[in-house]
Amino acid sequence: MKGLRLDKGRLVAGSRTPEKLVGAVFQGTASNGQPVEVALCSADPTPHDPSMFWYRIELWNARSATWENPCVATGRVPSPRALAVQGVWDETGARQKVPGKFTFACENGAIAKCISWGYAPWATKDGRSLADLHQACTRMARADYCGDGRSHTHEDNPIDVYDDLAVSTRTTEASRGWNPARASFEAAWTPEGAWCLARTRGGQSVETILAQCPGRFEPDARDLGDGDHCAVRRKDAGTAPALLRNHSYGKGP
Repeated sequence: MKGLRLDKGRLVAGSRTPEKLVGAVFQGTASNGQPVEVALCSADPTPHDPSMFWYRIELWNARSATWENPCVATGRVPSPRALAVQGVWDETGARQKVPGKFTFACENGAIAKCISWGYAPWATKDGRSLADLHQACTRMARADYCGDGRSHTHEDNPIDVYDDLAVSTRTTEASRGWNPARASFEAAWTPEGAWCLARTRGGQSVETILAQCPGRFEPDARDLGDGDHCAVRRKDAGTAPALLRNHSYGKGP
């Protein structure tokens, strides 16, 4: 397909609209490095953001000789779609800018969730790119404290995220899905993982995290304001300021 490119959050090819690309089959690479064929089955614009399309994709399964949705379903999203996002993510969760390559990010995964939460990497606010905020959000969504790709959370673990640009602000009112009285500060985040950590989301001790990435953190009872207090902080934290923070349910340190 000549002229195929990614324009913000939608695929275009010459004068073809995203809807006209339905039926195309892409030659791609799975996360395990194996070659795959990806069929584009539908393209649905997002009502609140015309620059972004949700794509229903299917992968060819040579064993069963069938096309299958590669995105993991959940009870909340039983038939997940995907977003097209510039770049590729490696096994450590780091985003790599690779010319001519993009990622189909599944709806129930961290990359797509963070875009749905307002951190589209192609967007800007107050003249600042949200690309680093998006990457920091992917670390936060997976509770990837060490920045090495290891997750410390589980599906439907409630979190509240907020940042200095006010793309997202702290939730102070109780709702069906969030009770601020049950929540406390968990961590502050950079694109490389946690900038500082008060406690873990899954209930593991902070010492468990320190053992997983030795030499990364040091004790630092820092007050970030608004009641957010760190227990440990990255040793090189001065080189990469925290971009966002989150609250979650759980016990304090």
